[in-house]
Amino acid sequence: MARRVKDFIEISEYTSLDKLIDYLKTIRDTLPDDAEAELRLRGDDFFGRRLTISYSRELTPEEEERDTRYTGAEALPESEDWIEQLKAKLDKVP
Repeated sequence: MARRVKDFIEISEYTSLDKLIDYLKTIRDTLPDDAEAELRLRGDDFFGRRLTISYSRELTPEEEERDTRYTGAEALPESEDWIEQLKAKLDKVP
């Protein structure tokens, strides 16, 4: 089963209406059907406001490799004494 992540696109408040419409059409046309995209207005008067589009996407090959490396089978060994194994590995670290 492929893992999905939530990604974001932000549009600043200083965009013309025509550019905004074109940009939103481009985003809509390029997102996959199962992206579950949402549009929200975020921010405040002090920090500024932004339109934020959030959507789900598949991991890129590079992200998948990194994810496998850091959350793979080696992260938590199946044996009962994995804490002891971890301590032994840490004892070898200078």
